[in-house]
Amino acid sequence: MSAGLQAGMELLADRTTIIALAIVGACLATAGSLWRGRSRTGARLARVVLWAGYLVSFTSVALFIAAGFLSGR
Repeated sequence: MSAGLQAGMELLADRTTIIALAIVGACLATAGSLWRGRSRTGARLARVVLWAGYLVSFTSVALFIAAGFLSGR
């Protein structure tokens, strides 16, 4: 494995990165949910923001699982 790829994997499996992604995903999902409830005109954009939040949160969970496998403990 090249040094750049290994450094990138270490960054993605870093605890701080995983927690930051979880927080960003939760904020996006919350904002999309609140926005959808308040405005009918922006319902489509609110749905996109909501799904983006879900995607970021799912990515955080997937990286958490991968970090567990890569930890070597």
